[in-house]
Amino acid sequence: MSGGDTAARPAAPTAERLEAALAPYLRAGCLLAVSGGPDSTALMHAAAAAPHAGLAVATVDHGLRPEARAEAETVARQADTLGLPHRILAWAGPHPRSGIQAAARAARYRLLAEHAAEIGAAFLLTAHTLDDQAETVLMRLARGSGPAGLAGMRPERNLGPGLVLARPLLAFPKADLVAWCEGRGIAYLRDPSNADERFARARLRRLRPLLEGEGLTAERLARLAERAARDDDALREIAQDALGRLAAEDARRLDGRALARLPAAVALRVLDLALTQAGGGEGRLERLERLLAEILPALAAGARLRRTFRGLLVAVDAGGTIRLAPAPPRRAAGPPELLGKG
Repeated sequence: MSGGDTAARPAAPTAERLEAALAPYLRAGCLLAVSGGPDSTALMHAAAAAPHAGLAVATVDHGLRPEARAEAETVARQADTLGLPHRILAWAGPHPRSGIQAAARAARYRLLAEHAAEIGAAFLLTAHTLDDQAETVLMRLARGSGPAGLAGMRPERNLGPGLVLARPLLAFPKADLVAWCEGRGIAYLRDPSNADERFARARLRRLRPLLEGEGLTAERLARLAERAARDDDALREIAQDALGRLAAEDARRLDGRALARLPAAVALRVLDLALTQAGGGEGRLERLERLLAEILPALAAGARLRRTFRGLLVAVDAGGTIRLAPAPPRRAAGPPELLGKG
């Protein structure tokens, strides 16, 4: 990391910074997500040493590596030494052949949220670091993400009723946490998949020294995430206010002509919010942009348009009203025609 950015970091010792970062969450019951790596091990030990209202630890065994169970049991022994209850959460059932990392991430958060609800935790704490944030921003840059994606991982987000996912270590370089563990003789595990270049994150990690040499440090990428989050929050607030005006009577009926008068960035978000409120699933930004690019000319021409997107039927009528409704089920394909019938 560049000398200028490193010098700008707070001079307080890592121990003091850890205590300050954890304090707002430890006043309520917390579930700590601990894999056994240096980051989550530092989270567990620092939280256990601080005043707290109640802690529990969970490790997810994704069943993807033979040694994963033994690693989870190692975390369980460490937690027991600290006097903390521990649970191993297993990802059961068939695993997909493709998109395994995304599927594992979704399963991990589902299992952790379910366990947090079971024990009545108010916060689920993970040990994502500054380095993780930088890698997330790089991955989303590579995908051409907009401000919402470039905002990276938010410090907090709701996971369900009464449960907040918090990332208190998001401003900590990984090297600081490794040094903190090693300075106290705290053992931690190394996950070999972190260096497995079948995965994009590992490939980007290999490129990080070259990028940092050009000034693209973790600190600057994290700063980009903060700025993108700031702008994304502002645009979302403006879009929510606009949606309230465009769909005053029914969230599934929008005033298309008023939508067309909005700046494109706001119109895109209004459409996204309306689709979500109407029960639409998740969708890629590129497809949402294409949908808006078809809707706007239809509105200008007073033409009708029907498109299916995110499980919804999006219909524009000649009067400029956009209606959202559940998409009809797809018709089953009939039997194939046989060639050469007499």
